[in-house]
Formats: sequence, structure tokens, C-alpha cells
Amino acid sequence: MSPTLTAMSNSAVTGGHQEWLGPGQTPGPSRGPYISVITNRTTNLLIRGAMLFSVGVFLALVLNLLQVQRNVTLFPPDVISSIFSSAWWVPPCCGTASAGIGLLYPFIDRRLGEPHKFKREWSSVMRCVAVFVGINHASAKVDFANNVQLSLTLAALSIGLWWTFDRSRSGFGMGVSIALLATLATQVLVYNGVFQYTSPDFLYIRSWLPCIFFAGVITMGNIGRQLALYEYKFIQEKSHQD
Repeated sequence: MSPTLTAMSNSAVTGGHQEWLGPGQTPGPSRGPYISVITNRTTNLLIRGAMLFSVGVFLALVLNLLQVQRNVTLFPPDVISSIFSSAWWVPPCCGTASAGIGLLYPFIDRRLGEPHKFKREWSSVMRCVAVFVGINHASAKVDFANNVQLSLTLAALSIGLWWTFDRSRSGFGMGVSIALLATLATQVLVYNGVFQYTSPDFLYIRSWLPCIFFAGVITMGNIGRQLALYEYKFIQEKSHQD
């Protein structure tokens, strides 16, 4: 009788957390709320990274096609894909950079303790993407008297995009830093003959290229922040339930 009462008591204490075990089975480690949250964070991180990578690849194909068609960017004939008029390595590189930027922005916000709350809705993110595509389109198809006018116009449009859809100091700082690094990397690639720009006026590239990089960083940062908003809401709901 005593062993039966002991077994019933143990079952009553742990019944809410463990499943019934058959003969010969040993109880495994229980998955507490902390482990559950970590697992969900990892899963959400991978999902967000994959989505950001896909968006970056798509934008790279579309926007690079504009540049190639207008003979702004020239690739060697042997590396051009006949379908998208782009070198094979451009979309995956842009996708990887987009994933990194989109994951970095919300991470920096959390580290600084300054959650970004300005225009946090998908309609605003879509308008930001449309403006970014328009800026890139202008760099390829709008004719200006000289490159200085074009560069100043794109710089004003890029800063206007940040002011309209971001307005955070961290976003501006990361946008400028990543744009400078991307410009330096592009200079190295052009110097080594990977591809080239027609009519370069800033060493080996066009002077408006940093403006395009800056606008692209702000755009992918906004997309990353919006995707991270769902993970934040999940963690908040989980903490309330626990």
C-alpha cells in the first residue's frame, strides 16, 4: 500500500510536466520555459535570416539588372548570366549582407536599450522599399548635367529616406559605417578587375554609390526590425504566461 501511495504522490507532483512513462522507460530531462524560449529564439533567428536573405537576393537581381541595362555596371562576358544579366556571385553576396544587416539592427537596438518604435508597421516598410528602389532607379535612368548634381541629389534622397522611415541615431551610424565599408569593398573588387563602372569619378567607382549603399542599409534594417518585432511579442507573451 505504501509504495502505491508514494507512486501516486510523485505522479501528482510531476503530472503537469511529464508524460506517462511505460515499463522500462526512464524519464528524460524536462524542457523548462528557459530552454523553450532559447529554442524559439534560435528558430526565429534562422527564419528571419532566411527571409532577409531572400529579400536581398531579389532586390539584387532587380536593381543590378537596371544598372547593367543602362551600362552603368559592366561585368566580363564570361560571368554574365543570360537570365538576370548579373554575375552569379552578386545575388548571394547581397543576400548574405542583407541578412547580416537585418539581424544586426534589432540586436544593436537591444544592446543600446533603445527599442525602435518609429513607424513600426509593414505599410511603412513597404514604402521604404519602394523609395529605395526609386533611388536606385534614379541613379541609373535619370540624366543630370554632371555627376556632382546626381550625387548630391541621391545623398539628399538617402538622408530623406532615413529621416522618413528611421530617425534613429544608431540606424544612421550603422548606415554610414556599413556604406563606407561596402564602398571600400567595391573599390577593391573594381581595382582587381572583377567588374567595372562606366565613367568612374570617385577613384574606380561612381561617386553616388555610397548613397545607394546607405539607403539599402536603412531599408534592410527596417525590414529586420519589423521581423524581429514578432519575436519580441512572443517573448513578452511567454514571460507573462510563466
